[in-house]
Amino acid sequence: MGDLYLWIKAVHVIAVISWMAGMLYLPRLFVYHVGVAPGSEASETFKVMERRLLKVIINPAMIVAWACGLTMLYLGTFGAWIWVKFALVTVLSGVHGHFVKLQREFQRDENTRPAKYFRILNEVPTLIMIFVVILVILKPF
Repeated sequence: MGDLYLWIKAVHVIAVISWMAGMLYLPRLFVYHVGVAPGSEASETFKVMERRLLKVIINPAMIVAWACGLTMLYLGTFGAWIWVKFALVTVLSGVHGHFVKLQREFQRDENTRPAKYFRILNEVPTLIMIFVVILVILKPF
């Protein structure tokens, strides 16, 4: 089981890196998308980029990260820190859901939020990631 656990952990790390890359890039696309006219060629290009980023990278990566993480949780023994990590990843998943909602609004040309909203929102996954990495590396409790 030792080798299997390490393989699961490796796939988990790869999935988390992919998920976070997308979660950091998507709101940046939203910032740029706000700056173009709805229905323009640029807007339509952003729509394709946002949709593909979600469907091809972010959504599958999140599913794999969760599947591997829950499998490791079942197979392993962890301290109390894991439950704080679990809570933070649950919040990150909620942010992911909010990004999906925002992408659908852009798809329908219904966004009403300014670029500043997306610039601020872009920092949320970063902050969560920092806390999760600290928990995983330091295992403070």
